[in-house]
Amino acid sequence: MKAFKILIPILVSSTLILFSCSNRSNFQSKKEVQEIKKQEWAIVIHGGAGAMAKDKMTPDMDKQYRDALSDALNTGKKILEDGGSALDAVEKTINRMEDNPLFNAGKGAVFTHDGKNELDAAIMDGSNLAAGSVVCVTDIKNPISAARKVMTNSPHVMLSGAGASQFAKEQGLEIVPSSYFYTERRFKELQEILKNEKMGTVGCCAFDKNGNLAAGTSTGGMSNKKYNRIGDAPIIGAGTYANNSTCAVSATGHGEYFIRWTVAHDISALIEYKGLSLKEASDLVVMDKLVKAGGSGGVICVDKLGNVAMPFNSEGMFRGFATADGKAGVYIYKDEK
Repeated sequence: MKAFKILIPILVSSTLILFSCSNRSNFQSKKEVQEIKKQEWAIVIHGGAGAMAKDKMTPDMDKQYRDALSDALNTGKKILEDGGSALDAVEKTINRMEDNPLFNAGKGAVFTHDGKNELDAAIMDGSNLAAGSVVCVTDIKNPISAARKVMTNSPHVMLSGAGASQFAKEQGLEIVPSSYFYTERRFKELQEILKNEKMGTVGCCAFDKNGNLAAGTSTGGMSNKKYNRIGDAPIIGAGTYANNSTCAVSATGHGEYFIRWTVAHDISALIEYKGLSLKEASDLVVMDKLVKAGGSGGVICVDKLGNVAMPFNSEGMFRGFATADGKAGVYIYKDEK
């Protein structure tokens, strides 16, 4: 009994010490998070990945692409600086690229084997995992805006073809004749039947002042594609994904691989379940898993702290970023950082 009485204060003391250590540990981890945290806002964009070697780009074309990337980036940057939402930043940034014939989305969409333009797009809200997508549309000027309307104004996630166009029209979005998408450059690409089929996409991921993430992707698909082929861009979890708990991702490249390896969600899952950083997770998927599988392309992503990553395994990727701490840049080639 005497031994038991002596043991009680020892146990109580030990428990208090453990409790204190545990609390200190929790406090320190929270403090560390606060210290690591956090960009007030961040934005990252891409304009497609592929054979973008310096010797294949004229100085004039190089400048055109950099100017176009900067224009799009600054559109979203201003929205975020002014306290706007990540969703608005993503949509309006992609609108700028959809309206620019340099990119394979919207106005600059490539031609199918039948000489038509078929466009896909998706958007996702990281705050509630809401998502919207349109596929195989031929007359919607800005597919990313249609995707957002699907997300907010319908009970569905994905609409296709004529139905998607009818929905967009009812939502008051701009419908254009198919001739709007004609550009001589893209048509010549089809006529020449390129040895390497043209791939490309535009995308944007954003992190806003309210701590919300969003991702969006828009594309004209692959040049010379057949059979209403659909790539990864409009598929949630493959080419587009956003979750406030982890990150936002937009992909570009050989879509069949990004679909089968659920690239966008895989990056998020590695962060959530394995505790990897954004860079570690995106590098593992793009530079290891995809390479081993034979898939080419890249991703842009931003995490819940405003960190940005832009890995790609192709020759180049049109890309750019800006963060609240004043860092920013637009790049094309592999050796640029």
